[in-house]
Amino acid sequence: MRLNDSVALSKESVLSTNRVLRNTYALLAATLVFSAVMAMISMAISPPRMLSMVAMFGAFGVLMFVLPKFENSSAGVGIVFLFTGLMGFSIGPMLNHYVSMPNGSSVVATAMGGTGVIFFALSAYVLTTKKSFDFMGGMLFVGLMVVFGAMLLNLFLQLPILSMVLSGAIVLLMSGFILFDTGRIINGGETNYIRATVSMFINIFNLFTSLLHLLGISSSD
Repeated sequence: MRLNDSVALSKESVLSTNRVLRNTYALLAATLVFSAVMAMISMAISPPRMLSMVAMFGAFGVLMFVLPKFENSSAGVGIVFLFTGLMGFSIGPMLNHYVSMPNGSSVVATAMGGTGVIFFALSAYVLTTKKSFDFMGGMLFVGLMVVFGAMLLNLFLQLPILSMVLSGAIVLLMSGFILFDTGRIINGGETNYIRATVSMFINIFNLFTSLLHLLGISSSD
């Protein structure tokens, strides 16, 4: 009986993990498309920069104060779309800025392609090896705090070289978080697909914007 119970629990655990993984990637794909549509709408109407800032702060408000109340219910799916839609809308002016640069459309496309390659390569590695990257949690948190502090400092210093270094650091950090978050899903550390989707979306969003900044700097005069 004990052996049978152990086997049953193991099978149930695998099925639960696969369900979380499947739901996460399905919702992530849908929200990425929705966010892209909202970004294109924002680019088309070209809202004032203040409005894009309001959308960004609104997204953070939804993330911190609204989503935690609904992350364990079906209503949480709608909240995720609200959050990702606001995030997409908020970067419309930034995308218009890069598109207006010489070869700007190519820069944006390259950043999108690079983001996709990095995400799929890292996710495939974790899914294939099924390794746990929990050991990276502390390092990633410390790295995030250091980058955040340096970003606040650069608001006053306005050093282009520091801005470029920070963008590179964020690319590395988000790559690490993709490994960490995917590993947690695979190994049962994250059982809520709504939380997992939001974490992955934030990783991809920051990865894309940081790559875009790096490519924009390297292609500018």
